Amino acid sequence: MLRPRRNRKNSAIREMVAETNLSVSNLIFPLFLEDENSAKIEINSMPGIFRYGESELFAEVESCLELGINSFVLFPSVKEEYKTDDAAYAVSDENYYLKRILALKEKFPSITLMSDVALDPYSSHGQDGLVKNGKILNDETVEILSEMSVLQAQAGIDIIGPSDMMDGRVGAIRLNLDVNGYEDVSIMSYTAKYASAFYGPFRDALDSAPKGGDKKTYQMNPSNKREALLEAQLDFEEGADFLMVKPALSYLDIISDLSMNFDIPIAAYNVSGEYAMVKAAAEKGWINSDAIMHEILLSIRRAGATSILTYFAKEFAIKNS
Repeated sequence: MLRPRRNRKNSAIREMVAETNLSVSNLIFPLFLEDENSAKIEINSMPGIFRYGESELFAEVESCLELGINSFVLFPSVKEEYKTDDAAYAVSDENYYLKRILALKEKFPSITLMSDVALDPYSSHGQDGLVKNGKILNDETVEILSEMSVLQAQAGIDIIGPSDMMDGRVGAIRLNLDVNGYEDVSIMSYTAKYASAFYGPFRDALDSAPKGGDKKTYQMNPSNKREALLEAQLDFEEGADFLMVKPALSYLDIISDLSMNFDIPIAAYNVSGEYAMVKAAAEKGWINSDAIMHEILLSIRRAGATSILTYFAKEFAIKNS
């Protein structure tokens, strides 16, 4: 008689036959930046997550490196005075985001940095693209995203992260990177980024919520599954090095589909709302935060993600150090 329980009878055997492994090297830690030399501001809806000024950012990265975290994605909090309808600060020589990237790479040359490429941190209207008469302008936006990407690569970014969901932006970014001598800079495309209710705390963190309307004309409909394969095929053909699914937990089937259909790494973003729900329930004493964290991250890996962008990265590293 076959008894599967024999392979569960002790921890050594369970670990021996484990089909999915999870390590710190699979994780990318999102860091929020503050346009100050010295600042550390906790995000109310994301306990344990902060916006960092330059000196505090250096200290945070150094502590992460000691825990084995080597990969980071950077998101800028931009002052209202720099936000305009045309998001011009995104490509300004004075953009502190570019200066912070350069400073980080000079101080920690071995780290891997991923950028954010979208206009919402810089636009007065909070949309990811240029807006005219209430309509998001796709091709005009792509031109700016392409310029942003080259500037970020010049500053030292290793992986460009277009999070905007404009059509054709991966191809345009790849071409512009290549002709400017940045052939080795990777693109992690936000391939299947859904119009999700799980983004609330992130938008609070950066004050980047749309001032009017929503993002449903460019972010994907949560009802759609096959469309993700179309988006993935386009990004793959345009030169993406990674395909990302965002959010992760409600879209494990999409992660699995991309993993089975494409022979390049699949990433997933364990987003702010997913993090915040765990923290809120843990504060009530309703769940074991550490156990839930591990189970969530393991489920994303099991679905097929090779890389996970997650606010749990440092906690996981501490628990497994």
